[in-house]
Amino acid sequence: MLIPVLIASLVSSINAEALVPRSQSYPSSQSAVLGPQTRLTIGNKVIAPDGFERSATLVDGVFPGPLIAAQKGDDFAIEVVNELQDESMFLSTSVHWHGLFQNGTNYADGASFVTQCPIAQNHSFLHTFSAPNQAGTYWYHSHYSVQYCDGLRGPLVIYDPQDPSAYMYDIDDASTVITLSDWRVLRMYHHLATVLRYVIGNIADSSLINGLGRYAGGPMSPLAVITVEQGKRYRMRLISMSCDPNFQFSVDGHNLTVIEADGELTEPLVVDQLQISAGQRYSVVLVADKPVDNYWIRNLPSTSFATYEQGTNSAILSYKGACEVEPATVNIAPKNPLVETNLHALINPGAPGIPEYGKADINLNLQVTNINGTFYVNNDTFKPPTVPVLLQILSGAQEASQLLPNGSVIVLEANKVVELTLSTTGAAGPHSIHLHGHSFDVIQSACNSTLNYVNPVRRDVVSSGDPGQQVVIRWVTDNSGPWFLHCHNDWHLEAGFAVVMAESPSDTRAHLNHVPNAWDQLCPIFDSLTPSQLGGGGLESYEEATNISTLHYLPPPLSS
Repeated sequence: MLIPVLIASLVSSINAEALVPRSQSYPSSQSAVLGPQTRLTIGNKVIAPDGFERSATLVDGVFPGPLIAAQKGDDFAIEVVNELQDESMFLSTSVHWHGLFQNGTNYADGASFVTQCPIAQNHSFLHTFSAPNQAGTYWYHSHYSVQYCDGLRGPLVIYDPQDPSAYMYDIDDASTVITLSDWRVLRMYHHLATVLRYVIGNIADSSLINGLGRYAGGPMSPLAVITVEQGKRYRMRLISMSCDPNFQFSVDGHNLTVIEADGELTEPLVVDQLQISAGQRYSVVLVADKPVDNYWIRNLPSTSFATYEQGTNSAILSYKGACEVEPATVNIAPKNPLVETNLHALINPGAPGIPEYGKADINLNLQVTNINGTFYVNNDTFKPPTVPVLLQILSGAQEASQLLPNGSVIVLEANKVVELTLSTTGAAGPHSIHLHGHSFDVIQSACNSTLNYVNPVRRDVVSSGDPGQQVVIRWVTDNSGPWFLHCHNDWHLEAGFAVVMAESPSDTRAHLNHVPNAWDQLCPIFDSLTPSQLGGGGLESYEEATNISTLHYLPPPLSS
């Protein structure tokens, strides 16, 4: 009996490093599910999601933030409480509810200096809003400078009890929400976003799935495990919380059926890999019809030298009954990757307006250039105004010439069909283009010359493609207020890649529900802060950036 015992002991020793302890592998944040009426406490905490300890800006002390789950038709009342303390990072904050239209509640959209002033340290703000006709996969994140890159991001799902696609899946709950994010690693140094915002072209070479991952040369940290039961069908809600790269997502040996893009149902489309850009979301149905085993979930970022070596950019799909070892499955080149033009809206397909290019009520052409790392939209770079655009409008400004920042506010008439053509030149593409307050029809996808007015995909984030390409979108101006249109690569937004679409400013006050008194107090409180009360590291952060790279932006003013 001694020999079998020794053999078993040896095998156990060999496999010890491959064991994946389930209590550590699945992120604790996934067990915390909040309702639509809740409180989010923003604070600082040292975490090590990829094995490297660093301070982060978090919701309720976890990364990603806890899932906010609601039912279609629910009213939201979410108090954001600012308990930030780390002066090397920003001490003010704001939270945007990405993908929710905020029709009649523009003041609750959470976009700093567009719809509100940031929430100062030791203060709070209650966001009250509804989303009566929306259901799907969304998320929330800081919309104050590059703060969400330091961790303030989390999932938000509105479930529809009458979901037309429900016949396609058996399981759709917190366990099937999958967050994809980059994490700040630069040449083996983990830096804060307040430093990296000054570095031109900084990259992340660590990505996390459900808040866990590994970085090249780092420890064999626990990976996220998604457990499935053979024979069941799962609605996986993929959320790209990336600050920069897009991801190529796949699951070894399994097809994925796309049924939703950015909160809008699509006709079912079977793929074996999909590209997901910063801010985008997809629901995919995975059928657990393979042998009981463990399979690699792959999420390759669009960064130089990214691989899957030693479990980087990966998680584990584990069938119930499989041994607790890392997968041995092999990465195979995709045969049927997602092509955006193959996606079609399921509900009320068809773009608004006359189905010809340039025949909308309002036709806009935005040309984006990049000069020495700074972005210009039609020759203007976006610099946040000291007075939020919404407050300017409520104070009487109505025309583009009256609204700040100069050249970055486009006034649109009410109830008009807008067709926007956006093209980019220069480096640092492709870009993820997000419009607040609306979904839009993608008439022309990048990398494609075809115009589709009949049944295009409908969504709220679209890729601009490579330099020299263009994307064309349409929407209707039926939601009065200022809405941010920007690149969802947060470093590019910080570098000026944004404009504000001010829809019918003369109607905004009447269109808004009662603006709370607490909103009126945000600006006086924020404006009274001293530079030290703002945090962000000031010149010290800039000096650290100059030690990282010779390519950097100008130093900050004393108040940054």
